[in-house]
Amino acid sequence: MTASTVTTAVFPVAGLGTRFLPATKAMPKELMPIIDRPLIQYAVEEAIAAGITKLVFVTGRTKRAIADHFDAAPELERALEEAGKLELAALVRETLPPHVHAVYIRQRAALGLGHAVLCARPAVGAEPFAVLLADEFITPRPGALNPTAALAAAYAGSGRSQILLQDVPASEAHKYGIAVPGPTPSEILGLVEKPAPGEAPSSLASIGRYVLHPEAFDILASLGPGKAGEIQLADAIDALARRGRVGASTLDGRRHDCGSPLGYLGAVIATAARHGDYGADFRGLMAAELAAGGRGG
Repeated sequence: MTASTVTTAVFPVAGLGTRFLPATKAMPKELMPIIDRPLIQYAVEEAIAAGITKLVFVTGRTKRAIADHFDAAPELERALEEAGKLELAALVRETLPPHVHAVYIRQRAALGLGHAVLCARPAVGAEPFAVLLADEFITPRPGALNPTAALAAAYAGSGRSQILLQDVPASEAHKYGIAVPGPTPSEILGLVEKPAPGEAPSSLASIGRYVLHPEAFDILASLGPGKAGEIQLADAIDALARRGRVGASTLDGRRHDCGSPLGYLGAVIATAARHGDYGADFRGLMAAELAAGGRGG
């Protein structure tokens, strides 16, 4: 392993998920299912496929269930095996592979995404690290690297922090961190957090996948509150970009913003439609529902 190898990923999962209440009153939004796996597991599997072996979950007071999901469940495994459900037992056992370990750190106050990432510093140390926002449900194009793997490869080749970008409509730019384009598509000169309508420097939005040089921690530690009184990760990335220290990759695949109910429904539909076991039947159900005009009955 070299200093450019990325083996640690940070998952900020302390948010309250208020847009999904009352479903998220007792269940973390990261455990909302997409067919048979929760959102957070898709993000974890992406990280592991990219070579990550340490998972750092920055959690909140109500997020114990996330640790339970990735913990061993010997009683459940034994019950499934005794019932002859060996494939299900294996799925439960392999929720977290043996070579991967998880660390849980509590974010005691909701002070922003940048603060959540900074909370992970003791577990990350002076190594490069990925950050994955589980709300961003991303499916790479067939044959393409997953986003974390692509950013890790770009980091290894450049030594610069990397972010994932997607072109968004001008009417949506105020919802994102928007990149200040650089001289080439693989670099940016800045990142503006949620610009006012009409003031976005481009249509290229940062969409929840990062690989960061450990120098990002020093910048986060020096930042005061930004927009909404929070410590913004975008502000740290902006500072790095102004020093010529940030590269960028464009999404090569599809993305659903599962931070909103409509985006979550889109992820469920897209996943179900191409599911190996249920896809054909699900497409039939959708066709029947659309033919009925969504009236039910």
